[in-house]
Parts: sequence; C-alpha cells; structure tokens
Amino acid sequence: MENKINSNIKDRKIKMALVGCGRISNKHFEAIEKHKDDIELVAVCDSNNVLANEFAEKYKVQAYQRLEELLSNEDIDLVSLCTPSGLHSKQTVLCAENGVHVMTEKPMATRWKDGLRMVRACDTAGVYLFVVKQNRCNATLQLLKHAVEQNRFGKIYMVQVNVFWTRPQEYYDSSTWRGTWEFDGGALMNQASHYVDLLDWLIGPVKNIQAMTGTLARNIEVEDTAVMNIRWRSGAIGSMSVTMLTYPKNLEGSITIMGEKGTVKVGGVAVNEIQHWDFSEPDEIDKMVKDASYQTSSVYGFGHPKYYENVINVLRGNAEPDTDGREGLRSLELLIAAYLSARDGRKVPLPLEY
Repeated sequence: MENKINSNIKDRKIKMALVGCGRISNKHFEAIEKHKDDIELVAVCDSNNVLANEFAEKYKVQAYQRLEELLSNEDIDLVSLCTPSGLHSKQTVLCAENGVHVMTEKPMATRWKDGLRMVRACDTAGVYLFVVKQNRCNATLQLLKHAVEQNRFGKIYMVQVNVFWTRPQEYYDSSTWRGTWEFDGGALMNQASHYVDLLDWLIGPVKNIQAMTGTLARNIEVEDTAVMNIRWRSGAIGSMSVTMLTYPKNLEGSITIMGEKGTVKVGGVAVNEIQHWDFSEPDEIDKMVKDASYQTSSVYGFGHPKYYENVINVLRGNAEPDTDGREGLRSLELLIAAYLSARDGRKVPLPLEY
C-alpha cells in the first residue's frame, strides 16, 4: 500500500468525510466551512439514517449509514470521526486499512489497548492519525504554554484543575451509548478529557496518580464525579476535581499554576478567561493577556478551525501534526491510570505497560 504520509496533497482540495452527526459534529462542519478553499466535504455517515440524510441534504453530499460502504464508494483523503469514543479504534483501523487519514475526536479510545492499536494500524498503513485537542489552540492556553516553556514560573510547586459542569439525566438518556463504559467513559474520560490533557501538555510527565470516582446522582454505569491527586516527575504536586452535578449550570473549567516566580489562573466556564497573571519578571507577551480572554457559551471553545488548519498544512506537506496518535496516547494513559487507581484503591505509577 502507498505510504500516504509521503504523498502530499498539493494541487487540489482535500476530500473528506465526516462520520457521526451528533453533538460535536457541528464544530467540525463549522471548521470545514471556514476552510472550504482547502477542504471538500464529500460524504457524511451516521447509523441514524434520518440524521445522515438531514446533514447530507444540508451540505449537498452523499449520505451513508455504514462506514464500510462509505469507504468502498468514495475516493477520500481524510475521515473525521465524531462517533462514540468506544467505536474510534475499530473505525480508525478500518480507515487505515483503506489508506485513509484519520482525525478522531477525544478521547481517542476508551481502552489503552485500543489506543495502541489505532497508532499501530496507522503506522502500518502509512497514514496520519490526528487526535483533536482543540483547547490547546485557545489564546488563553497558548499564552500559558508560552509562559511554561519560557520557565517564567521557575520551579512549579502546585497545580489545581477544576471542571465544575452539569449534565442532567436527560443528556445521558438522549443516546444509549452515553454513560457506558464500552462507548463513552465518565466525567473524566468524556467531559474533562481536554483538562486531563493539560496535566501533561502544560506541566510535563506525570509520575503517579491516585484517584477516587463516584456515581452520585446520575443513573449511569460510569462516574459523574471524580478527584485525582497527581505527582509530576518534576516534583510538582496537584489535584483535579471534576463533577457533572453542578447546580444549576456549568460553572467553571479552570487551571491554576503556582510556582516560585509566578502564579496564573485561567478560568471561566472553559479556560476562556485569564483571571490572574502575576510573574516576578515582566515579558512582552504580558501585553497580550487582556485581549486573550473571550466570551463563550460553549464548553467546546473555538479551537476547531485552528486545529483543522494544522491538519491541512500537514496533508499539504507544510507542517508536522500538533497532536498525532502518540500525543493522544499521553492523555489516554493518564485517564486509564486514574480509572485503575479508583478501581483498585491504589496509587498508579506511570508509564503504563506498553
């Protein structure tokens, strides 16, 4: 099979299909529209035929109910998976075997072995695996990342991450896959996945995790509330508190970093506001802090178009992936470690067995 990683798409639009027309797909449709000069949407797929046809008619593309049929009938470069997380692994392998690049929503899988299988399948097939981490593109977090990389905090002492959101029982009841171990995962794996990603992306490699989870109010298999204690290899310690039971609406998605030379809190409902920014030494970038905050009514933020920009540049041969499959494994590893800790009542060291 041709190694498509070495075959850049230069002189035409990137042909893509979107699989899974549920809640998050709108962010992808918006991003595709913003990049319409570079991307041509040729098909949509959803097991719900009514939903598939609705979006197919809206965007004037072909509708499918089965991914296998789509791959057999369409000549495409890229598939975006907006399906339940537990399906990502099987669908990624199928796309890879058909020589198609894959972009998958978070989390990339619900099981560690499935995440590894996805990376290996794409490696073998010579296709790219992109894992969507759109929050990394937020202006607020880009400034925070820069501050960490420039060592403005000095030694980081403590980190606190809060995700205080709400998901009513109707949310879980809206689809049979929601709130299940096999297809969804709980508050940590699904809703707080992007915040778990910050633990490694911003602070660095984690040494060990100790977690507790609880299903306190929702009628679901998985947790609606969780806490984690984290120790990083750098010596920093911290914690993460997550709940989907906040009354009466989403309250906060935040990260606070405290170090020897600086303290920062990026908060708001979804890390969209720089609420505290204080360093011992000034920097030119400090002038950008006020303008980095933004208003949002969506916990998804506005990072999907920026994420798509990187994917386009990679497929054109002009960039390296910001978050590929191996980068996706880093946050999946933390999630699996947290669930193992909560299940077994023990501290779980990292890395996990490969």
